[in-house]
Amino acid sequence: EYRLASIDRIWFEYDKQNDILYINFGLDIEDADEEFLTDDNIVVRIKNGQVVSLTVFEFSKRVNL
Repeated sequence: EYRLASIDRIWFEYDKQNDILYINFGLDIEDADEEFLTDDNIVVRIKNGQVVSLTVFEFSKRVNL
């Protein structure tokens, strides 16, 4: 079980060309201690036991864009 690093500093970036949504929980992109790819094709990056970012591939298919 992991917690979010900072919900107060969340920011999003969408790469339309590659259909990737980046979600970051903090002001800076931090180096992760670990990262893994979920069965849903989402990369989860962890630092100090907290989620610092998510990378969502094929985002438009998930939200019917």
